[in-house]
Amino acid sequence: MSFNIEKLFDQYGYEVLFLGLLLEFIALPFPGETTMLYAGYLSYVGILNGWKAFAWAFAGTTIGMTITYFIGLKAGMPFVEKYGKWVLLSPSKLEKTKKWYQKYGNVLVFIGYFIPGVRHVTGYFAGIIGSPFRTFAAYAYGGALIWCALFVGMGHVFGPQWERVLHAIEHHSWKLAIAAAVVAGVVWGVRRAVLNGRKKRQAVGSE
Repeated sequence: MSFNIEKLFDQYGYEVLFLGLLLEFIALPFPGETTMLYAGYLSYVGILNGWKAFAWAFAGTTIGMTITYFIGLKAGMPFVEKYGKWVLLSPSKLEKTKKWYQKYGNVLVFIGYFIPGVRHVTGYFAGIIGSPFRTFAAYAYGGALIWCALFVGMGHVFGPQWERVLHAIEHHSWKLAIAAAVVAGVVWGVRRAVLNGRKKRQAVGSE
């Protein structure tokens, strides 16, 4: 099993989810999806509490993403290009994500969790381009909520078959990304409709 995750859970419990996912989003090598699936499996057999596992995973993910956002915001692209190699941010990965971010913007922050190699970079780019923190947080934390719930949940639902689920996901990650994009579009549409409704009510009330 990658990174001896079983032994890490035996020694540290829930903290593995928090620290591991936090470090993954700073772009250090850690199998986040594998770890969450395994945590879900441990909840299936009664070793962990599934809700606590989800909460620790969500906290590590959102804090890690927030750290990368502020690194990008304060240090900028030159810093990431200079020191990125030390945290596995290769020039090709940076360039690819830069092009995607220019095309898809903050939606990429939401769906990037499901695209291999992209979720580690989107927080940096959101900060580098100066995306407002509230906007970044809405997409980043919303995506983290679905990502963590999905993987911990699948580990719990499929139990002993969690490794088969992992292999299937690795072969169909783009389908998950498309599904996440659809969800993001629906959320955006609902949010826009709600805001437009409020504006109309305010306009009517001011007449």
